[in-house]
Formats: sequence, structure tokens, C-alpha cells
Amino acid sequence: MWYHPAMAERYADEPDITLQTCELEGEDDAAWSALANAHAYQISSAKDEIQQHWFANPELLRRAPKLLCVSANGAGCDTIDIPACTAGGVLVVNQAGANAQSVAEHAIGAMLDVARRITESDRLLRKTRGFSREDLMGIEMSGKVLGLVGIGNVGTKVARMAAAFDMKVLATDPYLSDKEIATRGAESVSLDELLRRSNFVSLHCPRDSTTMRMIDARAYSKMKRSAIFVSTARGGIHDETALAAALSSGHLGGAALDVWDFEPPPLDHPLLRFNNVVATYHTSGVTPEARGRMGARAADQIVELLRGKRPPRLLNPDALPLFRRRFQTLMGFPSEEKRSLAAMQD
Repeated sequence: MWYHPAMAERYADEPDITLQTCELEGEDDAAWSALANAHAYQISSAKDEIQQHWFANPELLRRAPKLLCVSANGAGCDTIDIPACTAGGVLVVNQAGANAQSVAEHAIGAMLDVARRITESDRLLRKTRGFSREDLMGIEMSGKVLGLVGIGNVGTKVARMAAAFDMKVLATDPYLSDKEIATRGAESVSLDELLRRSNFVSLHCPRDSTTMRMIDARAYSKMKRSAIFVSTARGGIHDETALAAALSSGHLGGAALDVWDFEPPPLDHPLLRFNNVVATYHTSGVTPEARGRMGARAADQIVELLRGKRPPRLLNPDALPLFRRRFQTLMGFPSEEKRSLAAMQD
């Protein structure tokens, strides 16, 4: 898989760590051979970017008995079976926050694009004449209400950028208190209130069992007429069929979509037929700056883990007890946490 050179540069400073790169379209036998001896597995976060037999699932874990860590290339873990890793004493880490600036800029840019009908105007100007400027009249973002579904690393940056447009920001996030949400620049509200009050609704929540199809026909119906829907989160959180219906009826004013149920979406996807839909291919976090940060942070985190230290972006702390036992067996020395505990007991 492709990774930023910053990752290889970091590992080059560690003479006892070998980086093995497996080609997406290469020979399976070579990849399985590498995994059989690997202590860490760096994997794409994009579920449609790699074949499913390379997902970090029970079968792969069985064939990689020395694996201590699975590291997601981005913030999402759609390609990782976290419960299976936990049961096997394998730590799961991600690079949350590394691409937050890029994703936030994309989200704000997408809102501007749909609101001011920039892409729509560009398409029309390239193929026809005889229309007036008023036919492409957009709206200002200033003074409007922005609703953020999730206000973590990305959502917080979006809230700060929205303040520059004099927007009122609402947010719903089950992991944060009302006080913390206020600190991040938003008013804490329920999802229903957010949908009812917002002129723009932007998704910044993880994809999991609690958020799948969360934005469905009922949710779209609660949104203001002419509201604009934006997602740079993950495909599957919003119902694409219901969104097409809400746009077709004229209830929603437009949408900007960077994520899809299947990526890239087929050319005949219903949502690609709407002039008021701006469509991108999960590229909100794809910038050299973001990729550089992700590569460097991923390498740093794995190096620290292989030195016996607890990784800073650990997603399954319940795996630690079994991980510590496996770590000492495989590496020949205890993890730092266990050594610290032993010192205290002494």
C-alpha cells in the first residue's frame, strides 16, 4: 500500500526495525509470509481500498501469530475487527487528529461550494449559454446556523473556522459534556434539535453500530427546508437513498459528499445526477501535509509500542493484560507499564 515517505524515514532511524511493504496488487504469498513474522501491521482505513482478506479480522490474526499491533492509517477503523484484536491481545491504534486540519478545510470549502453554487456554475458555464446570473444565485454562510454531528478533532476545527463566517454553531456529541462542547465553540443540543435549527448539517462522527444509517429519511425530514447536508465522516452513516429522495422532493437545498457506501460510487449513482450535489472521492484528508503527519505519527507510535511503551492513540485498552503477556513472550522483556508496576511493588 502507499504511504508517505515520512514513515519510511522514521523507521530508517531504527536499525532493529524492518519495514516491509506489501503491494496491493502483488502476490498474496509474499504478503502472508511478511505478516506471519510481523509484530505490527499498518493498514488502510479505507474499506474499499484493499481486499477484505487483508482486513485485520480473526483469519488474518490466526495467520499472523506474532502480531502485537494493528495500526490504522487514518482515524477510521473500518478495516479492523477491534473485538477480535482485543480477544487476541493485539493493540489497535489510529492516527486521529493527524488529518483534522485538511478535513475541516474541505468541509468548510464544500459548504461554500454548495451554498454559492460554485461547482454548479462551473459545470453550466462550460457547456451552455443563455442563462442569467440570477439563475445561479446562492446564499451567504454568514449569520446561518451550522450543526455539527460530532465535535472531536475535525468538528472542533470546523467550529472555529465557522466562527470566522459569523455562524452560530450547534453540536451533538455523546462523548462530551455540555461544558466541553461549549469550550470547543458550540452550543450543545440533541440531534433532533440540531436538525431542526440548522441551515447546514455536517457529519464528523465515527462509523459504528450506533451511527450506521443515523441520518435516515426521518432525519432528513426534520431538517429545515433548503438546508445543506455535508459529510466528510464515513459512508454508511447517512442513508444515500433517503438523501436522494429528500433532494428530489426539493426539501433539501443541496449536499456535499466526500464519503460513500461504496467508494468510489458507480457512475450511475442517483446522487451524481443532482446539480446541487458536490461529490468527491474521500479526498478531504488527502493532502501532502496530512499524509506526512499521519505517516510520521504512525511510525512514532509503533516504534514506541515496540519499545514497550503504551501508544498514545490506543483504541482497545481492554487488550492490555493479554498484550503484556504476549509482548514479554515475543520480545523477551516486559512492557514499560509492567516494569513500572514491578518497580513499585519492589
